[in-house]
Amino acid sequence: MIETPDLIASLARDLTPVRRLRPPLVRAGCWILLAATILTLLAIAQGFRPDLAQRMGDPVFATGLVAVLVTGVLAAIAAFFVSLPDRSRRWLLLPLPALTVWLSNTGYQCLSQWISIGPDGITLGETARCFATLVLTSAPLSLIMLMMLRHAAPLRPRTVTVMGSLSVAAITATALSVFHVLDATVMILMWNLGTAFVFVALGGAFSRAMFRWAAPRSPASSE
Repeated sequence: MIETPDLIASLARDLTPVRRLRPPLVRAGCWILLAATILTLLAIAQGFRPDLAQRMGDPVFATGLVAVLVTGVLAAIAAFFVSLPDRSRRWLLLPLPALTVWLSNTGYQCLSQWISIGPDGITLGETARCFATLVLTSAPLSLIMLMMLRHAAPLRPRTVTVMGSLSVAAITATALSVFHVLDATVMILMWNLGTAFVFVALGGAFSRAMFRWAAPRSPASSE
């Protein structure tokens, strides 16, 4: 029978160095840079909405656009911080002010601008382009965030996934607002808030399954 000191020595011999994770702010910055790159490529491929300069002169639109973009950035930072067990859950409050402004702004537009876009409303072609923008923005951002958080997030899978989903949804809503004419009330609800709700709901429901796929040897969840 092998002696305890020999067993410890043999186990230590076979150990491989553990690569430490980079600081959460650095990893969040890398993800945000990726989001900015995707938005830039979409701007090159699709072009901005034709009335963007005019709409930016509207304080309500400009405030909402800034709020949704800031929500995406702060939610990403919060997701990377709360994915670590030694970080406080109070990081979850980081995007709350911007999220409140975003939701309040959208609600205000719904109440004050109950109109349709043009005499013919939204065309099928515009709807298809919106859906393409949604997929091209959300799919790579979701996959990259999942892979970047796969080792740490399983400790708090639902919390991290909901926060990450909020970030992806906000960045996607930013893209929809910048590239497509979606100021009608019904379209705001369906594309912006509807998209956000779907992302967050799916993230919360399938968080454990996603992280088991991304990191099959991860420890059991504490949630």
